[in-house]
Amino acid sequence: MSRFIIKLVDFIDGVVMMILKKIPWNIIKRCFGVIIGAIIVAVSINSFIINNRIADGGLTGIAIIFHYLFEWDVSKTVFILNIPLFILGYKAVGKQLFILSILGVVTLSLTLELTKNIAAITTDILLAAIFGGLVTGIGMGIIFRSRGSLGGTDILAIILNRKTVFSVGQIILILDALIFLAAAIIFEPEMAMYAMIYMFIASKVIDLVQGGLDYSKSVMVVTEKYEEIADDIMNKLDRGVTFFLAEGAYSQKSKKVVYSIVNRAQLAQIKDIVYKHDPDAFVAVGDVSEVVGEGFASWKRS
Repeated sequence: MSRFIIKLVDFIDGVVMMILKKIPWNIIKRCFGVIIGAIIVAVSINSFIINNRIADGGLTGIAIIFHYLFEWDVSKTVFILNIPLFILGYKAVGKQLFILSILGVVTLSLTLELTKNIAAITTDILLAAIFGGLVTGIGMGIIFRSRGSLGGTDILAIILNRKTVFSVGQIILILDALIFLAAAIIFEPEMAMYAMIYMFIASKVIDLVQGGLDYSKSVMVVTEKYEEIADDIMNKLDRGVTFFLAEGAYSQKSKKVVYSIVNRAQLAQIKDIVYKHDPDAFVAVGDVSEVVGEGFASWKRS
């Protein structure tokens, strides 16, 4: 009897493990991220934007303008405006983005409807624009990290990108600018101005959520003391170093360029190292939005 129970338990365990291996956890995680992000964006729109008569970008911005003009329900308008774009964009975007975008729009519309009576957190329009941009940026950043979108002008931009010389980013910027211009003409310029503050903050927060707070810096040093500088960087900062062969256009002399990537806290230290060994060295510092590899982030499938 005990042997039968052990075999049964082993069999059930094997079946469970087989099922768990076949479950697309990455897709589930992305769907969950899109849902959470869309809920955050919807709450931000209802609590900061609509209650303070601030414009927004994309189809949500158009829906908000219609709401101000005709008192149309924002949630239903957002959903209806997205339908033709989803029909047109089915083949233009990938299958996964298409599904995640539908999930995002449905979640956004439902949450907008459920939270439409939420009270304004602040009646100060500037504060609403600032904190609305902060909260919306967090939500959109989560959505983008989950490889999703909220449909709308994102899909329209992908469609137009195939038929024009403009990039997707340029098309989205043009569409948002037109929406802000319409808000300024129909209502008042201040609405569009606050909307620009809102969108600017949101875009910066989106970058932070996607890239993280731990920005890295790339450092290139042209110097005769490349060995000493490289040794100090590796031993004192515990960072890798790469040498590039370069030739001065004016001097026609070959030199080695020291290249390394460090975090922000180590930038001052690397400058001290360079100055100690070669005060006349040429140093170029650049921003690096993401680094994957030893000493930094590891490869992750998300």
